[in-house]
Amino acid sequence: MPATAPVPRSQIIQTATPAVIAAALAAGIAFSAPGLPPDPSLPPAAAPRTVTVPGATFVYRDHGEYRKGNMTVDAPMATVSRAPDLEITKYQITAEQYAACVADGECAAAETKDTGSYPVTGVSHDDATAYARWLSARSDADWRLPTDAEAAQAAGSEFPDDALGIDPDSTNPALRWIADYEREAALRRASTPAARPTGAYGENDNGLADFAGNVWEWTSTCHRRVQLNASGIVDRVEPVCGVYVTVGKHRSPMSAFIRDPKSGGCAVGTPPENLGFRLVREERGLLAGLARYFTRTEH
Repeated sequence: MPATAPVPRSQIIQTATPAVIAAALAAGIAFSAPGLPPDPSLPPAAAPRTVTVPGATFVYRDHGEYRKGNMTVDAPMATVSRAPDLEITKYQITAEQYAACVADGECAAAETKDTGSYPVTGVSHDDATAYARWLSARSDADWRLPTDAEAAQAAGSEFPDDALGIDPDSTNPALRWIADYEREAALRRASTPAARPTGAYGENDNGLADFAGNVWEWTSTCHRRVQLNASGIVDRVEPVCGVYVTVGKHRSPMSAFIRDPKSGGCAVGTPPENLGFRLVREERGLLAGLARYFTRTEH
């Protein structure tokens, strides 16, 4: 029997019943609404500068803490197929931009003395989410934290590969301990904790500035623990929401309320030097939400 050809998305939309369209629209609205709706009575906020990262298929090291038996192993490579275009802030949100939310009483003051064009640091996941809600309510678009995969898409070759290269079938725990120690020692030697002005670390091929400098960025992706069976197949996945993935020179899962990573709260590995964030911009409206629904559910 010949294989059935896939039905084009445009044909699906044209032949969908009103009930399906309504469900898709509802899902699209859910995708596109990170917080408060726009309020015309509120003064508009200046939108951060963004870049558009072209959609593509890409491969990156998956997130999470993987274990095989009682041994920690490297996470596998993950493939993202046909990721859509991504509009993301060119720079990390600055102290000046964040201060406008603080002045409106919608954000808690950051635990940093940096001002102006320095990236805001000393902010928690909760703080970053509050800023995204505030900005969404005062602009013509929806703003949200990127996912771990979206951060990988935007960062390109600068996205960290956390693998240590240990044989997953090895039963010698000393090999992992030595590799962890060497990596963490190298990270401590390269540490530069004082934040630098926006743009100090240059741009990547996508026009994204300052990624993998000394400000780690919050994502909306929950940390997780993944247990593999003896054959290396996933046996169970335990999401750890309340702990979120931060990305920079390496990944660091951090508790949502932590602002100063040196004070603790790092779930795994070496803590970041500073915590900040950048945001994804999404067009608002039913058609935009519907387009995102079909794009995201297609793969």
